Amino acid sequence: MRAVLQRVTRASVTVDGTVVGQVDEPGLVVLVGITHDDGPEQVAWLVRKIRDLRILRDEQSVAELDAPVLVISQFTLYGDARKGRRPTWSAAAPGIVAEPLYDALCTGLQDEGTRIARGVFGAEMAVELVNDGPFTVVIDSPER
Repeated sequence: MRAVLQRVTRASVTVDGTVVGQVDEPGLVVLVGITHDDGPEQVAWLVRKIRDLRILRDEQSVAELDAPVLVISQFTLYGDARKGRRPTWSAAAPGIVAEPLYDALCTGLQDEGTRIARGVFGAEMAVELVNDGPFTVVIDSPER
């Protein structure tokens, strides 16, 4: 799994003109990409990383501050534009594989006590956010 963690002061995601998820206080926006060989092990690792990574103000974590997290699926994180003029998305898992893992990530964060909001998997989403910093970190789960 690949994730981009953005420290924000507020953020929202809109589908068809309707806000479907938002955070109105300092927290994180997490864009999540899922590849073919990801599974429950990578989900559990990412849940812990999102909750415990000390990247909020004063080097605190989501868990320490009870900060909200807006989780958005983002298959384009596995785009490859090294050749030609059009990126390929072949490294991104298809929806039938990725959606249950995205749901498991959201559920795992909630089960650990994280307040989450979320986008709609596979939907055309408009994301608005105010970066805190700006501060953005890209993380990849360990290889199997």
